[in-house]
Amino acid sequence: MEKVLNKELCCGCSACFNACPTGAIEIIEDGEGFNYPKINQEKCINCGLCKKMCPVLNSNNKKLNYNNRKAYASYNKNIKERMESSSGGIFACLAKKIIEKNGLVVGAVINNENLVEHTIIDNIDNIKELCGSKYLESNINKIYQTVKDNLDKDKKVLFTGTPCQISGLKKYLRKDYNNLYTQDIICHGVPSKKVWRKYLNYIANSKKINKIKFRDKKYGWKDFSMRIDMPIRKYNMSHNDDAYMQLFLSNICLRPSCYNCQFKDGKIFSDITLGDFWGIENFEKEMDDNRGVSLLIINNEKGYELLEEIKEQIILKEVDLEKIIPYNSAIRESVSNNPKRNEFFKDLDSINFKNIINKYGIIKNPIKLRYEYFKKVVKKCLRK
Repeated sequence: MEKVLNKELCCGCSACFNACPTGAIEIIEDGEGFNYPKINQEKCINCGLCKKMCPVLNSNNKKLNYNNRKAYASYNKNIKERMESSSGGIFACLAKKIIEKNGLVVGAVINNENLVEHTIIDNIDNIKELCGSKYLESNINKIYQTVKDNLDKDKKVLFTGTPCQISGLKKYLRKDYNNLYTQDIICHGVPSKKVWRKYLNYIANSKKINKIKFRDKKYGWKDFSMRIDMPIRKYNMSHNDDAYMQLFLSNICLRPSCYNCQFKDGKIFSDITLGDFWGIENFEKEMDDNRGVSLLIINNEKGYELLEEIKEQIILKEVDLEKIIPYNSAIRESVSNNPKRNEFFKDLDSINFKNIINKYGIIKNPIKLRYEYFKKVVKKCLRK
């Protein structure tokens, strides 16, 4: 077998990689910085299992009935957990509940190479590592296999990820598990690891990085910022002035399949969907305190079951899903392709990142580093 499916359709879920019985499939990063399956012809036995596991090739095109879904404005009553999250901190409540029942939680973390990968935890103290948005393609590795092994042992598992990753997991499992709970995110799209590496080198200049937070609330939830902690300085920049966030939000560095996502408009397979409740000021003004509000969408009975378990820990107000979609269009629609995308990726190999920023005019003001270290030095000098 030469390939699983056309490259522009592949969502990178890694279901084929997990399912291959002979290990003939490798996940390779392409020239743009995205993961794709590559088949080793010498190991391939042409069983066709990779195609059977593909959620794109085997989509049943069944859409959820929007009338049966319920949407809520919500946030965690625990202010510390809420402030550490990207929006309202609902995921932390779900994760704690599963772990309290001796279950496992699967989600995305930032690894030692400053890249994102999926991992599995069983300790409440580790939940904070899974909290917060990570605007980068996550390496699934063999996590689906680990999830299946634990489900077969009757462990409760909460799996979180993008809609395509959850669809990939469901295809890989090939049957429903009563002990599996899934939560996806309202996904804008997946940015390139290649762009991310060049950006980090531009910001940190190859220095050690201690912590990365894509959605810091130093300036509030609505003016969220990129935070990168280094040994002697801290970078904390509003998303309006941060180069990486502006590249991401301009749709210029996303995975090709994200421009025609197969998991929009109700074609999702999760029990719960979480995202930012943009437009909250037009619906529930008393909840709009700039600390973060989650849009919580319950998709099925399992979702309602989980909601009942955490109700006492959260503030919850039901809203009309149809009315909030104009403020959260990614629920229903793929992002539009930036017409300069191809030119951008060609330039990425030939010009430095500073010139990329200047050429594509992605930020309103010249990028500036807010170094906490230098602020401290100035304060010490003034005291003297």
